[in-house]
Amino acid sequence: MKDKAKTSVGPSASLRTNNIIKKNTIGILSLGCPRNLVDSETILGRLSSKGYSIAENISAAEIGIVNTCAFIEEARRESIDAILDLVELKKEGRLKKIIVCGCLPQRYKSRLKKELPEVDAFMGKLSLNHQSWRFPITPRHYAYLKICEGCINQCSFCVIPKIKGRLCSLDMDAVISQVKKFNAHEGFSEINIIGQDTSGYGMDLYTRPKLSTLLKEVLKNSPAINWVRLLYLYPGRVTDDLLKLIRDSSRVCRYIDLPIQHINDRILKLMNRNTTRKEIAALVEKIRKFIPGVFLRSSVITGFPSETEKEFKELLDFLREVKFERLGAFSYSREEGTAAYDFKGHLPQELKIERLNRIMSMQQKISQEVNNRFLGRVIDVLIDEQEGDAYLGRSEYDAPEVDGSVFVRSKKRLKPGDFVKVKITDTLEYDLAGEAVE
Repeated sequence: MKDKAKTSVGPSASLRTNNIIKKNTIGILSLGCPRNLVDSETILGRLSSKGYSIAENISAAEIGIVNTCAFIEEARRESIDAILDLVELKKEGRLKKIIVCGCLPQRYKSRLKKELPEVDAFMGKLSLNHQSWRFPITPRHYAYLKICEGCINQCSFCVIPKIKGRLCSLDMDAVISQVKKFNAHEGFSEINIIGQDTSGYGMDLYTRPKLSTLLKEVLKNSPAINWVRLLYLYPGRVTDDLLKLIRDSSRVCRYIDLPIQHINDRILKLMNRNTTRKEIAALVEKIRKFIPGVFLRSSVITGFPSETEKEFKELLDFLREVKFERLGAFSYSREEGTAAYDFKGHLPQELKIERLNRIMSMQQKISQEVNNRFLGRVIDVLIDEQEGDAYLGRSEYDAPEVDGSVFVRSKKRLKPGDFVKVKITDTLEYDLAGEAVE
């Protein structure tokens, strides 16, 4: 499944257009996941409240900010490349100051100070309780609602606890306050609930997970919003109450994001996932029984230290059998500070990539099969943008940035945030196409 999580987002994705530079103007480049995007909106909101203007492009600003990602090696490279682009703009006199914030300086601040003297300031992670200052840089018809930061899990491959710390949940009143603002915004259509592990929400504040309770409050306080989507659910904390709530609410997307990472019991134990193949298979079966027509998204890692061809084949066969409707696959990245960094049996990068390609080649066929089910059906589509003489939208089974699109032709003029009935007339590997039903 295509995954755009590593692409640049925000008002300053292009660094080199010729705009007039204005005094006291900020431009930002937000890299990485939607959780970073929420932080970028917060940074801009705080600066805007202090009188700074927000540029649509970094090259039109006096101060350039890069909100970085450092989750895996590829993300670090992208962050460094973005910083170096800003350094060039500063040398040309097109920027006065550069600020680097987020995961990269949180993890490597002292090293970055030595290697990048052109940067004026390095700032690490933001505190969580900051929802009121947001300056939207997502499309105006949807938003990400971050309900927690950090992680209670200790997966051996993951550096997030080192960067973000232990789980820290935003108290329910603060979350609902933000939801009410979304609900009052005309044309607002979708809330995407995010966190490193949303299913762990509340364990630090209320001694047990409270996602179901929170979701009920979100729904009660957002009657004007058609879609509410849950992302990043840890398999071991998907409860029956949560499944029933998704099933019984017409406004909660029948879309469950359930990263399993692997299926072989030995690898799962090495990953410290606290689950087994039997438990994962039973959960997938239960979800599909609870919620007819549900779409499951998962993610897996190839080439974990000491993974054998037989163990990889077990994962491949499981994915072929279960047929997740959406799937992201990643090659293992060896990260300093994680338990897996010192494991024996690290595999060559070429082998990790070869296994990754085998999974995605198989998933491409599964995705085509899944999309073929839509041919001739009429589905609800949320319009995201106009593209030429057509429109791009999404079904409830597609999260922003990471999943597929629906190409819509319509005789009637549409705008972002509109919901429209679409008859599907063509299917691609990851996308759908259809005609708006009058």
